[in-house]
Amino acid sequence: MNYMEEVVSRTAETLVKASTTFRPDQLEAYREAVKKEKNPNSVWVLESILENASVAEKTRFPLCDDTGIPHIFLEIGDEAFLPPGFLCAVEEGVARGLRELPGRPMAVKGNDAERISQSAGLYEDSGALAMAPVQVRRIPGSEIRLTVLMYGGGPEIRGKTLRVFHKHSVDVVIEEMIGWGREGAKLLGCQPCILAFGIGRSNVEAASLALEAMARGDFSRQSEIEKRVTDGVNETGIGALGLGGATTVLGTFVKVGPQRASGVRVVSLRTGCCFDPRRATTTFKFE
Repeated sequence: MNYMEEVVSRTAETLVKASTTFRPDQLEAYREAVKKEKNPNSVWVLESILENASVAEKTRFPLCDDTGIPHIFLEIGDEAFLPPGFLCAVEEGVARGLRELPGRPMAVKGNDAERISQSAGLYEDSGALAMAPVQVRRIPGSEIRLTVLMYGGGPEIRGKTLRVFHKHSVDVVIEEMIGWGREGAKLLGCQPCILAFGIGRSNVEAASLALEAMARGDFSRQSEIEKRVTDGVNETGIGALGLGGATTVLGTFVKVGPQRASGVRVVSLRTGCCFDPRRATTTFKFE
């Protein structure tokens, strides 16, 4: 196998894994939520999600019918060699993975106006769904880490990116984040939510940082800010599937980027569903 076929194959495999498998920290977070939950309806939902995850992994079927939009988070070592054609191979691997999964056919045909209005129909090939623009970060070492995240469409309409007047207080910003989380959780419909926040200097940067928060977040290691947001939203008692209980949010991931001298902070929220973050990572090292 040459290195380009290796990239294609492993990218496809990583996409399928992201779409069908809960990670250990995710499984443990659900098990802990079941132990703490006192509402029998929410307990049933949480246990059903765990059962669904077990079946999905065994059968390699998608965790959710909304199989998602592929997002690539690429971390490149300072000493890494990125071979020619690498991103083309990643793109081909994403298409192969969508066909193997299989992904739900969601790619819209037509020119700009037709795609916006969805008037020219859909491609039957699930592999025709284009991946989102690649996010790139620099890391130490000589490895290349490629993370595939599958973003379902439903949570996107519950997200938000807006400026927050910080008033020289982190508490003001956190309270605003909690308010956004409560608003999104109430409307989502597939709780428990997984909230991802990026805090940056521009709308683009904040949204990119929210994706990074999902790519690197760990349910077993929650920062003080992350805990405060989770607890603040869980106080609503919305519960799993809105049936009441203590588990409205399973966990929160926050990435704070560089800030500028200004009276505002730009905050971006993705109100993720109960299967998020659907992600998996593979590592490359080319000599």
